[in-house]
Amino acid sequence: MADFDVVLRGGTVIDGTAAPRFEADVGIDGERIAAIGDLSGSRGRCELDVRGSIVAPGFIDAHTHDDRYLMQNPLMPAKLSQGVTTVVTGNCGISLAPWSAAPGQAVPPPLDLLGDDPSTFRYPGFGDYLDALERAAPAVNAACLVGHTTLRVAVMDRADRAATDAEISAMQALLRAAMISGGRGMSTGAAYPAAASAPTSEMARIATALQGFGGVHASHIRDEGDRVCEAIDEAVAIGAAGRAGTVVSHHKLIGPKNHGRSVETLGHLTQAMRHRRVGLDCYPYQAGSTILRKDRLAVSSRVIVTRSQSHPEYAGQDLDAIAAAMGLSPEDAVDALQPAGAIYFLMDEADVRRILAFPQTMIGSDGLPHDPVPHPRLWGTFPRVLGHYSRDVGLFPLETAVHKMSGLTARHFGLTGRGVLAAGNFADITVFDAASVIDTATFEQPVAQAIGIACVFVNGNMAWRDGATTGTRAGTVIRRGDRA
Repeated sequence: MADFDVVLRGGTVIDGTAAPRFEADVGIDGERIAAIGDLSGSRGRCELDVRGSIVAPGFIDAHTHDDRYLMQNPLMPAKLSQGVTTVVTGNCGISLAPWSAAPGQAVPPPLDLLGDDPSTFRYPGFGDYLDALERAAPAVNAACLVGHTTLRVAVMDRADRAATDAEISAMQALLRAAMISGGRGMSTGAAYPAAASAPTSEMARIATALQGFGGVHASHIRDEGDRVCEAIDEAVAIGAAGRAGTVVSHHKLIGPKNHGRSVETLGHLTQAMRHRRVGLDCYPYQAGSTILRKDRLAVSSRVIVTRSQSHPEYAGQDLDAIAAAMGLSPEDAVDALQPAGAIYFLMDEADVRRILAFPQTMIGSDGLPHDPVPHPRLWGTFPRVLGHYSRDVGLFPLETAVHKMSGLTARHFGLTGRGVLAAGNFADITVFDAASVIDTATFEQPVAQAIGIACVFVNGNMAWRDGATTGTRAGTVIRRGDRA
């Protein structure tokens, strides 16, 4: 008789807590880790020899826009191929619900980052979306936030103004219902035109609907340039209004005049952490990606168009080359390409490294899976941290790297029973080769699978092995209030 469903033999365990690695076997029963230690006297129905490999918690992507991708491509190759077993969706104020678009209604930016077809937005209640996501049976787990911008679109007739008292009450009701149905919190994105007119008081009043739920407020802060510290304070205040922790999303400093200011902003965040539950995430690149907008041109050294609804033939090309081909200025080309998305080279490598190395920084890809030519972070973020920044650059030990993408993230988002390898926890496990793991996705060839991820288990089921999906879709929607 077998003692376990699966035994991983002889691996080097990095458990997600940042503690030193150790040699051990790992036994899995059902969806849980049953034992970690010397299991030489036990047998598994399936046994894998993982000597020479790292056995780590499945990685948690702290910042994604996978709301639709989970249903469109439930095998989730862009994430499983990196060792990711859980994604946090609904970021930057953008979620697929609660909003039911009218037929033919234009999807306003930045909601079109999730798709420009109005039929995509067909969930009037957040619970409707979570139920549909469960029926889709994705291969990875999902923890879902409610977007403030989506709430505005659902309730308001136009977004270029502050919400009225009645509209705020309606948004509070939608958010409260979303939390009851299993939402993990609220995200805001005041940097985007659709939410820029929302004052702090509007977002804070809506956030009060989080009270009593123990959720999180994740914020694409209003300004990542000159007024970045004020924007951090605004995000923290919104979280405090909801008695929720705050996560500063994809922390960065944009434009040459702000390069180097990460020393200041990380000090500012450290001060905030003394009084409030505050975290942050980042991705390991000098370029960001979002909707195509003119105000990013002056602070970017290069702009690559990732999608254009009006001119799809230009996806993947530099804006300067597109403008020349059109006989237009870059600013006029931006207008001609709309609706569109772009990659912007606007950060400094020293800031990227300093933010990555900050002890409280989690890892989030911020990938945009529906761009025809996406930023390489969609396929490369986690192996890039493990291989390039930890192993090759030596920015931090591998134990720290794993902690930043597992245990630390689980703690901030309240994902109990995940992110740490321990008996009784869910068997979300990634096995990888520390010597070879690396990203291969580039800005020229962004859809490219990482090297060195040997196998991935999601809730005790092998979902990825030897560079390919197994076809198993054992992910779950991690609803607030679920049993740990």
